[in-house]
Amino acid sequence: MRPKVFLAKQVPSEVEAYIAQHCDYRMWDRKEEIPRQQLLEELSDVDGLLISGGSIDQELLEHAPKLKIVSNVSVGYNNFDIEAMQARDVMGTHTPGVLDETVADTVFGLILATARRIPELDAYVKAGKWKKGSEEHIFGIDVHHAKLGIIGLGRIGEAIARRAKFGFNMDVVYYNRSRKTEAEQKLGVVYRSLQELLQESDFVVVMTPLTPETTQFIGREELALMKKTAIFINASRGQTVDEEALIEALEKASIRGAGLDVFQQEPVDPDNKLLQMPNVVTLPHIGSATHQTRFDMAMLAANNLVKGLQGEIPPSLVPELKR
Repeated sequence: MRPKVFLAKQVPSEVEAYIAQHCDYRMWDRKEEIPRQQLLEELSDVDGLLISGGSIDQELLEHAPKLKIVSNVSVGYNNFDIEAMQARDVMGTHTPGVLDETVADTVFGLILATARRIPELDAYVKAGKWKKGSEEHIFGIDVHHAKLGIIGLGRIGEAIARRAKFGFNMDVVYYNRSRKTEAEQKLGVVYRSLQELLQESDFVVVMTPLTPETTQFIGREELALMKKTAIFINASRGQTVDEEALIEALEKASIRGAGLDVFQQEPVDPDNKLLQMPNVVTLPHIGSATHQTRFDMAMLAANNLVKGLQGEIPPSLVPELKR
């Protein structure tokens, strides 16, 4: 008997065709996120679930008595209740690797946009404010040969470090829960304590995954250690940073600016003070969002789903759920 799966998001037609070869499936066919209650109602007879967010918790598992695998179309999996999934022996997978270079491009876009004030100056020119005369008030800062501090040197962090080191001749330091000696040798990056990294860096990039240990990892004390001329970049998860503390640091000019792809609340509240600051570049959590990368993520998620339902170990089983 073919396994039954529910696709809680639209996927490309090629991905849908691949799943159809191996499974009977139903798919949420709207662009907006499926309402929680409707999702729960779809799960009574499914063996597999493909999803890109939403809590996989005890409540959901109780509505899915046959569920064997949840496939996240995301590198992050902080939506997984690991203990609840372990207790039910439900596999969980994610999509690492395929988005590394694309997210690293986005991070460097934020670095350049904030340092050279590109969105701000684009609006300046379009508003007709560009006049002859002194232009010092619109100057930015150099990226080349500056010091970049990366908090969380995973695969994406290494991709950022390569761009910084070999593309912009930056001095790269990093903080990670464990030393990455191979990366140090290969990329010429240098390990620092978190405090040292914050004190030294001209640009601080947060790329740590969201866990209970990293929730609000960057708060008032950490931001206070940064240079007044430094720029803060977050492309990890909004909850890794105390957003109120970040707003306070920017209002007091204790740091120069920020580039953000993620927020504590998403979509971000239109009244959020960060959206009113000209020295803050804001993106709609779009780090991995190119057509090719999103296709690759969906295909990997589908492959994870099918392999798990065929009794194999999925290629991207999350580490905490490996037996």
